[in-house]
Amino acid sequence: MLKDFDRFMSQLKETNQTLDFFCDFKKISQNVEDIKLSLCMLNSLIGSSDLRKSVETIWSRDKKAFSVMDILVAVRTRDKKKILDSVGNCISLESMFTSIDSVMTFLTETGLGDVLQKQQIKNLVDYVFGIETGLDTNARKNRSGHVMENMVSNILAEAGVPFRQEVYSREWPSITEVLGDDEKRFDFVVETPSTVYLIEVNFYSGGGSKLNEVARSYSDIATKINSIDGFEFVWITDGMGWRSAKNKLQEAYGIIPSVYNLTSIQEFIGRCFNGSTKEHP
Repeated sequence: MLKDFDRFMSQLKETNQTLDFFCDFKKISQNVEDIKLSLCMLNSLIGSSDLRKSVETIWSRDKKAFSVMDILVAVRTRDKKKILDSVGNCISLESMFTSIDSVMTFLTETGLGDVLQKQQIKNLVDYVFGIETGLDTNARKNRSGHVMENMVSNILAEAGVPFRQEVYSREWPSITEVLGDDEKRFDFVVETPSTVYLIEVNFYSGGGSKLNEVARSYSDIATKINSIDGFEFVWITDGMGWRSAKNKLQEAYGIIPSVYNLTSIQEFIGRCFNGSTKEHP
């Protein structure tokens, strides 16, 4: 088993990031498209010699155009940001777009008005596309988990292994009974004539206390699930983060019969077709 574990550790990948991980340009484009008309109206502020007059002109035509101005300072409306006004009162940022005077205050105190008048921004649609791209990097942490799920999904599909995703434990009364009150959602389920594989997948590029908790939790879940005939818990994990939690992972590896990474997953696929019993890769 020690030799197998050492091989497992040597196979861990540095990253699971593909080129489409960095930016979700489809979402970015849609976010810009949703406010494009308002941005085009606000473009008339660029190079204006009389900023207040330009604001008044837009206000008279469609004052709602100013409601998108928070994104010009890289803030989303849904975040409901609070700010301090000039006398120290806590007010909502969106309240700055409810009158001509407050819009002028926003433009002046953020410095955006000066930037617009000096034409340091040429087009607000292009400018906001850049802001959206920057804000989208905050979503990378969430995408990382989905990337691993997508990779496993593609591997299983290409191998011709039928599977279901995001399946709840309540589907099987015997599993519900052994897991107790905690309902579990499994990332994947693979059903063969002899065994139902309940699968969790994750990838850790960095260390932290979470890895120890994950290893402990899965060890407990695996023991309960594997006690039921016809069911087996499978854990597919990868990433250099496990180097910092090697001891805890090794402990789990000794408890959970079916632990795979992105390299050894091919051995699990082989078991799906030949009906092998529980064993370490």
